Amino acid sequence: MSGDDDRDRMSESDDQLTPAIRSAIEISIRLGAIILLVATCLMIIAPFLGIVVWALIIAIAADGPHEVLTRWLGGRRNWAAAVAVVVSLAILIVPTLQLSGTLVSGAQAFAHDLSDGSLHVPPPPDSVAGWPVVGPQVYENWLLASENLANALTHLSPQLQAISRWLLEAAGAAGAGILQMVGSLLIAGVMLARGDERRRSIERFAVRMAGSVRGPALAKLANATVRSVVQGILGVALLQAVLAGCGFILAGVPAAGLWALLVLVAAVVQLPVGIVMVVPVLYAFSSIGGLTSIVLTIWCVGISLLDNLLKPMLFGRGVSVPSLVIFMGAIGGMLTMGFVGLFLGSVVLALGFALFMAWLSESEFQTEPPSDT
Repeated sequence: MSGDDDRDRMSESDDQLTPAIRSAIEISIRLGAIILLVATCLMIIAPFLGIVVWALIIAIAADGPHEVLTRWLGGRRNWAAAVAVVVSLAILIVPTLQLSGTLVSGAQAFAHDLSDGSLHVPPPPDSVAGWPVVGPQVYENWLLASENLANALTHLSPQLQAISRWLLEAAGAAGAGILQMVGSLLIAGVMLARGDERRRSIERFAVRMAGSVRGPALAKLANATVRSVVQGILGVALLQAVLAGCGFILAGVPAAGLWALLVLVAAVVQLPVGIVMVVPVLYAFSSIGGLTSIVLTIWCVGISLLDNLLKPMLFGRGVSVPSLVIFMGAIGGMLTMGFVGLFLGSVVLALGFALFMAWLSESEFQTEPPSDT
């Protein structure tokens, strides 16, 4: 009898465990299918993810100007978005063409002067030989170039080939980055035209992630951070680069577009733009001279001061993000995603930093001991 009772109890326990096991298996299969679907979707959209994220950032940052333009056009949101995209493409393409033109013309002039023997290099000063570590080598190569440039180029052919490969890779990456920027601007135009839907989607996503209480606040924080970084960092950097490029072109500095691009990179990574503009100014004093060099110097000093004047007004409207975060985001983004990553990395890392600090503040607030009063 006792054996029959044991078998009955075991069969009853098996019957009770069977639904739980089946439920666990079904949940595991569903989770696996969902993970597989999400992973497959991410693999498919991975080539376009950076473009779409950058388009979303542009749309968020351009919401204010787009609303003003919409009111000017009598409430026509689609027309306002189209005008914004056309103007942005013009701002992007015109300096790009100018940069390409200056690089091509400079390379052609260098090749022509080198072929007919009209390109001469002045001899190095004696002080160059006294430079630590690299002084003797630099002096020797410089002296060889001043005496026989063709022979010097032949002597340095391995290094020049390596530099040429790097320049070709950099040019290809910059070209791909420009195409990505164009795609992002077109997508951003669609997002601007459907601004209400975009804002509701972002808020709903924040609510789903952080709840109905913290979700809207985090959505506002994210929008404020994106606008702050784009306007205070990237906007000021673009303005400095455009003004510097115009000054270099009017002054007759060779490769003005390239120097403007270097000013843009230095401004984005939070380096003093005056370091880049020293070389064109020195060239102006040594080769152009006169009033032009003095005016260019004053112009470059004014551009350097723009960073201190505009950044506190524009960057201070959002949240406080350390310059180190912007620097790391810009450099890391450029190394991982190319030219677009220079801008996208700084914004994304600043946004992550702001959300992380907000989470820390909330945790500290929730863990504070209750007051006796």
